[in-house]
Amino acid sequence: MERFLAYRLEDLPYVIVSLLIAFTVHEFSHAYVAYKFGDPTAKNEGRVTLNPISHLDPIGTLLILIAGFGWARPVPVNRFHFKNPKLAGVLVSFAGPFSNLLVAIFGYLIFYGLLAAGFGPDLPFFIQPFFEVLINLNILLFVFNLIPLPPLDGYRIVQDLVSADLRAKMTQYEQYGSLIFLILIITPLSHYTISPILNNVVPLVGGALNRFFTLLLF
Repeated sequence: MERFLAYRLEDLPYVIVSLLIAFTVHEFSHAYVAYKFGDPTAKNEGRVTLNPISHLDPIGTLLILIAGFGWARPVPVNRFHFKNPKLAGVLVSFAGPFSNLLVAIFGYLIFYGLLAAGFGPDLPFFIQPFFEVLINLNILLFVFNLIPLPPLDGYRIVQDLVSADLRAKMTQYEQYGSLIFLILIITPLSHYTISPILNNVVPLVGGALNRFFTLLLF
């Protein structure tokens, strides 16, 4: 059975809990920031909540366990409610990935804080692997979601930074961009496109955070 999964069986409990946290915080952040900028759409649909049931997509969650990639339920956003659509749009889109970075930072802070306080030898066996998965998965989601391809948050950010004319053209061809994205994810082309980004940037971010908290707490 393990060969059909993207993760080892012994890591699945940590992955599942980490995904629940990561996806929930990510989508909640989109919804909360949109609401604060005047768009009640997500709030009216019950998405300004930390209840995972409101955010998880069953197929997207299952795929990330099997194939290593997946998705949560997208948060609906109506830009017409924003007084400053460009600024609000960028911040709403960035809120999701940034929240994953914050989860990773808090994970480092809690785990290294426990070690610095001398609790290391007394910690239950599952604490270290859980925090490792939690931190790495959230850093991965932070970097991955900032890739400027539809339907990722990085693409939405670019849309709000460009001119209205260019945005209209991007919207016109967005469906083809989504198809290209899927091809890059599920075919060997990923080894030359998406994978190099993740394999280089994710360790870079993780290493920087690791060095920072090591210097801070030890």
